[in-house]
Amino acid sequence: MIKSIPYGKQYITEEDIQAVIEVLKSDYLTQGPTIEQFEQAFAQYIGSKYAVAVANGTAALHLAVLALNLEKGKKVITTPITFAASANCVLYAGGEVEFVDIDPKTYTIDINKIDYLLKRLKSNEVRGIIPVDLAGYPVNMEDLKQIAERYGLWLLEDACHAPGGAFKDSEGNWQQCGNGTYSDAAIFSFHPVKHIATGEGGMITTNNKDLYEKLKILRTHGITRDKNLLSRYDGGWYYEMQMLGFNYRITDIQAALGISQLKRAQQGLIRRRQIAQVYLKELSNVGDIVLPYSNDTIKHAYHLFIIQTNYRKELYEFLRTKNIFCQVHYIPIHTFPFYQQFGWKWGDFPVAESYYQKCLSLPMFPTLSDDEISYVIHCIKAFFQNKE
Repeated sequence: MIKSIPYGKQYITEEDIQAVIEVLKSDYLTQGPTIEQFEQAFAQYIGSKYAVAVANGTAALHLAVLALNLEKGKKVITTPITFAASANCVLYAGGEVEFVDIDPKTYTIDINKIDYLLKRLKSNEVRGIIPVDLAGYPVNMEDLKQIAERYGLWLLEDACHAPGGAFKDSEGNWQQCGNGTYSDAAIFSFHPVKHIATGEGGMITTNNKDLYEKLKILRTHGITRDKNLLSRYDGGWYYEMQMLGFNYRITDIQAALGISQLKRAQQGLIRRRQIAQVYLKELSNVGDIVLPYSNDTIKHAYHLFIIQTNYRKELYEFLRTKNIFCQVHYIPIHTFPFYQQFGWKWGDFPVAESYYQKCLSLPMFPTLSDDEISYVIHCIKAFFQNKE
């Protein structure tokens, strides 16, 4: 019998549990050696030089924007189709958000429209760009880097959906999402529905050593004990607060779970791609469904499998009656009451708004069984047969 099927779900193994138990029995529950081990393992997996583990993906965004020296009142460009934190982090730092519409095929930020916007704005108004690898589709950071360099902007890649995703650059090399080849920094989330789950948790990756050192201080109240950075040294107890930071630390308990989860991250990624291929094959030409776009220049990470249909609400409600709990990703940020106080309104980004009216995320997680996949597909086909 098919039980309730959510759109996303964590997978905790006995090895994960034992890893956490070992830390619980150790001397450190937080600020211990397991955190650095997790950072090093994650950096190696992503292909970056450095990684800084933090409390969650939102904390990662906030600290990264601060470390990149966003001045108050300056603008940062991002997409309206993402979780609110991708934009909120700019406001946390005193900046202003500038939205750009999405590409109708990839659902990620439209790079051509970024260039068009920047030509209209004053040269000193904008400081950076936060692209989002929506659903696991990699933004071409090489193309975006060319624009950023032309206007003197930093790039912060929101890769929460895309560990293991990659795009092929102009030289034919595969560039892993978040590896820092073309961005100043990237961020990841370890929320339970993500590829790697630690309950809550996040990571910032970068190839910039100065940025790395700054991030480590910012995540722990702006305090350092590093003798090389201290203005004086009073003794072994001495530390200094050198900037206004935050308590955005992750615990050793979470880091241990992260290390364990990371060991089978590739296995989970392969399974996600297998599930996607079944959906792509079986839902082709079903009703008016538009399937997610892909091509041979990208490796999709499939955090989400997003379809579009004019019957989105009806299908959503029908599937719930069948114990299939899909989700919508995302409501355009510029339509929220909070953001409308800044002058944003419906009609500003027609591609994003059209996408929102039709998008639906189907169940996508590594432990989704073949029987469950077949059941989801059967129910979707049954729904559309009644529409004929």
